[in-house]
Amino acid sequence: MKKVLCSTGCIIGRPVNRNFYLLGEFSQKINCDGYELMFYSDWLERCDELTKYLCSLDLVFPTLHCEKSIGELISAGETAKALENFKINCECASNIGSKALVLHLWNGMVSDSVIERNILAYPTLNKIANDFGLKLTCENVVCNRRDPMTHLKELKQEYDDIGFTFDTKMAAFHSQLYDIFFEENRHFWQNICHIHVNDYRGGHMDWANLKTLHIGKGNIDFDGFFSQLSSIGYNGDFTVEATSFNQSGEVDFVQLNQSINTVKEYINKYNI
Repeated sequence: MKKVLCSTGCIIGRPVNRNFYLLGEFSQKINCDGYELMFYSDWLERCDELTKYLCSLDLVFPTLHCEKSIGELISAGETAKALENFKINCECASNIGSKALVLHLWNGMVSDSVIERNILAYPTLNKIANDFGLKLTCENVVCNRRDPMTHLKELKQEYDDIGFTFDTKMAAFHSQLYDIFFEENRHFWQNICHIHVNDYRGGHMDWANLKTLHIGKGNIDFDGFFSQLSSIGYNGDFTVEATSFNQSGEVDFVQLNQSINTVKEYINKYNI
């Protein structure tokens, strides 16, 4: 059975000062198969402390989500700094036993405005990841100039064996959730290694509704989505990435476990 991971970003964020020491306590209340570590820029100077603590826990971290400023630094022409930070992310991932990385190759306000610069940086990033024994996957991050499918096509055309992480909310934001299942796009499933499962309740590029939601809190037809996954023979894992804490940092573990269990139910229902 495919693993259903929980992003640590669901439970640890700004309200608790991104305190990774809470993970030991919080993990006792979560019914998942492992974790996708959301790496924050605050931790770049604390990598040794972070990895020492995570390795002391009886938890698995198959995937690490790289800190999101890497793509922004590349866009700003600060590639050397981006690569320096990326290496720290890779070192952490390697030390905690992760096998895969999720990267926002473009991100933030600058988004895909200079996408050619970001695409050109991919081979260097990929080599660094491979040197650490890690599989690099680029996510279909929301865009403010074009759209993620356009850029996935550009990346695959340049680097045929590239890995992708497919995020349901980000695809739905651009009205592209089902484009990936079109006959002409099915070849992308050779490259999609991982799926982020999140709901979305807005319309086309509805910036006011970009918040990551739990399954059932938006308008995505997940029954149809998982049915399509079954038809194409998807063979990777999933991560639930929906924010589960409030402004005080209190975590809704009931809602989080419900989302995790719903993904598992869909996997069983469609024999994925």
